[in-house]
Amino acid sequence: QVQLVESGGGLAQAGVSLRLSCAASGRTAIIYAMGWFRQAPGKEREFVAAITWNGGRSVYADSMKGRFTISRDNAKNTVYLQMNSLKPEDTAVYYCAATGSASSMSYYTTASHYNYWGQGTQVTVSS
Repeated sequence: QVQLVESGGGLAQAGVSLRLSCAASGRTAIIYAMGWFRQAPGKEREFVAAITWNGGRSVYADSMKGRFTISRDNAKNTVYLQMNSLKPEDTAVYYCAATGSASSMSYYTTASHYNYWGQGTQVTVSS
């Protein structure tokens, strides 16, 4: 079993930066890729970014490129989402997910392809 715990969310002013963390525990050796998704009230769950654990290959939603960066620290079993120049429209619950499936990078942009999910962390950006 894999457990994921997000942290780093909170209330932030527009224009500042936040770094979200997702710590994995349990059978972390089975993880092949990890991703970030977000969901605002009344909206569909939206893909943000994903990264493969060993190779470090990443994929981003087009709307996130340039401001958000995904990275991982293998020694800490942790994946990060660096969010710069935050905007009010970034307000959402951010979820971390993990999968043991090896596939093309586009595969990791789909939420249903992930097996494990964190509890989510709220990010609220004020204008």
